[in-house]
Amino acid sequence: MSDAPSTHQFTVEGMTCDHCVAAVRQELEQLDGVSDVRVDLDSGAVQLRSSRPLDGAELAAAVDEAGYQVAS
Repeated sequence: MSDAPSTHQFTVEGMTCDHCVAAVRQELEQLDGVSDVRVDLDSGAVQLRSSRPLDGAELAAAVDEAGYQVAS
């Protein structure tokens, strides 16, 4: 198993303000291994780095917990 960081990129739908961005960031930062989360309000783009691979269902569940959806 590699110790190299993994980078994940996806789009979140429904964010309209800085509070939305903070909620998504907070939920994603709670995932085990996540070290850096960047969320762009205008595009909905999310970039995160983690010390382990994360699957789409895990990311979608965290975004859902914040009250938003990962774009399909």
